[in-house]
Amino acid sequence: MDTLRLLDILGFTVGLVYLYLEYRASIWLWVASIVMPAIDMVLYYKAGLYADFSMAIYYCLAAVYGFAVWQFAGDSGKSGESGKPGESGGPGESGNSGNSGNSGESGAPGKSGALPITRFPLRLVVPVAVVFACVWAGIWWVLTHYTNSTVPVTDAFTTALSIVALWALARKYAEQWLLWLVVDAVCCMLYVQKGIPFKAAIYGFYTVFAVIGYRKWLRMIPNQR
Repeated sequence: MDTLRLLDILGFTVGLVYLYLEYRASIWLWVASIVMPAIDMVLYYKAGLYADFSMAIYYCLAAVYGFAVWQFAGDSGKSGESGKPGESGGPGESGNSGNSGNSGESGAPGKSGALPITRFPLRLVVPVAVVFACVWAGIWWVLTHYTNSTVPVTDAFTTALSIVALWALARKYAEQWLLWLVVDAVCCMLYVQKGIPFKAAIYGFYTVFAVIGYRKWLRMIPNQR
């Protein structure tokens, strides 16, 4: 078995574990978010997907940020406050003192200050869209001028949207699933084209599962309060 195929299968296996942890909204998904990109770095480089290779490095760094946010951001602004049940608007407000019965699905068990799942704020739609467009254009320009990428537009698109989606996941916005749905569908077709069948298969699975995960997270929101 060649190295590319072995890495493809290994990444597929870790990806399944990651998906389960994300579905459960478990903080341990960030550990898988370090292991999986480490595998993908080699896989993408060998397949000539240079933007995805760079994205894998970003994933490793962002995993540390995501773990810290999920674990500690729910505590911000709580000193001297009693955690009023009716206050649950912003991502920095926990409002989840009644989170018993959900401790196994949202951060460390028994951690009342863990970041709660919230909806994506409408006020952020326009600025996030602008950032996405700029990042997409920038990555496309780099791929076009400094690499031999045969799919610069698609590779840049999935990379830029993944950056936004990973940030939304770190903030624990339920709509991060919808962003990943688009990324996964496009990546599935791209990896088929690049001859990475196992990677294409898991992204096809991700595409379907994104709908299930989104509905799951929406149901979890009221149970936190």
